[in-house]
Amino acid sequence: MPAVFQALRFLVIALFLLGCGIPEEAATAPQPSPFKIANSQLEPLTWSDLDGWADDDHAAAFKTFMLSCAALLPRAAPAADAPPMLDALAQVCRRAAALPPGGKEQARVFFEKNFRPVAISTLGESAGFLTAYYEPIVQGSRAWSADYQFPLYRKPSNLVVSKRHHMASFPNRGEVGRRFGRRKMLPYYDRQEIESGILTGRQLEICWLKDPLDAMFIQIQGSARIMLTDGSMMRVNYDAHNGYPYSPIGKFLIENGAIPRGEMSMDRIRQWMQANPERGREIRGKNRSFVFFREVNDLRPNDEPKGAQGVSLTPGRSIAVDDSLHVYGTPFFIQADLPIDSAEPTTKFRRLMISQDTGSAIVGPARADLYFGAGDAAGKIAGRLKQSGRFAMLLPRELDPFEADWRRMPLPKPKPVKLAAKDKVEPIPLPRPRPKIGPQP
Repeated sequence: MPAVFQALRFLVIALFLLGCGIPEEAATAPQPSPFKIANSQLEPLTWSDLDGWADDDHAAAFKTFMLSCAALLPRAAPAADAPPMLDALAQVCRRAAALPPGGKEQARVFFEKNFRPVAISTLGESAGFLTAYYEPIVQGSRAWSADYQFPLYRKPSNLVVSKRHHMASFPNRGEVGRRFGRRKMLPYYDRQEIESGILTGRQLEICWLKDPLDAMFIQIQGSARIMLTDGSMMRVNYDAHNGYPYSPIGKFLIENGAIPRGEMSMDRIRQWMQANPERGREIRGKNRSFVFFREVNDLRPNDEPKGAQGVSLTPGRSIAVDDSLHVYGTPFFIQADLPIDSAEPTTKFRRLMISQDTGSAIVGPARADLYFGAGDAAGKIAGRLKQSGRFAMLLPRELDPFEADWRRMPLPKPKPVKLAAKDKVEPIPLPRPRPKIGPQP
């Protein structure tokens, strides 16, 4: 009997080694969730799939990427519910910060070594959508006068966000309203009410402008340089909104037959509204969204504005994205034919861009607003740019959904060595049949 028990014990151990392979703690340990973005489809690409990748100025893109890294690296460790992209980008940033100065080729190698290109689009679609923005430069005054009658407002104290206690800044989306009493919240005033003067007398005016259309376009762009009557320059930036979704007024002008769809641009909108001031005010009111600003004192007159990430934007390299889906600092390679050199979309745009800003109209996984700089020239480009384009998101290798998962799987233990003949175990004898009970034939 002892020999039988010894053989049984050996067989149990052998079966465990052959059939288990993964330690119990590895099998029960939670594995990282696959990388996903809501309502999107991801497709792996190679660098050669990106038209124009090798010809881009990767050193310029790397410089803009490092501005985002400067905002990412000082952060404390990400919260438990933080998106995995945040920690992965921080790891890439640490490697980037350790690099010696280099040129275009070194920057290209860095991006190819640390990222993988992944085509991204909304489910069921093959391309994304591109618009552009810029920073207006307008004339203004700190005091009201007959020449300067149209205000830019700072954020009112009774403009609140529901459950805002965990938010670092005013959100693009969410429940926004007017605090009424101690606990009640009402919808905030819309554009028509505000432009009709409901905020007058509350000392909210930052400055006064000559043209109400300047105020409208500054709200669309989110920042401005204002040349004051004393010769100084004021810088203002987005601070809050009144809670209503943005509605493009170009859509209403097209629907009313005021401007043909093929001619739509910010210049045409301005021309039409200047020629039709009363109807223009009515059309503006259809966009109930209204933006409030703050004066920015840490920028020199010619510095670029700061995006929502808190870093200065780079003309031609910074983009605004949907911050509910994407993490600031994520690189995107964008391929499109755009109306940059002329009003026709004939300029081949093949460029690595860095997400550093957002906007209430920027919604979806493959949606971007390209920043083109300040002034009228940038404004003309931004005003006519509404094109489709292909988006390739650069995903840190740590998050590669097509390769990383199998690398996380523990390897099975090696199979036991085949037993030598002398170590073979004798067959276990079968037990005798039980005697039959009852009368026998």
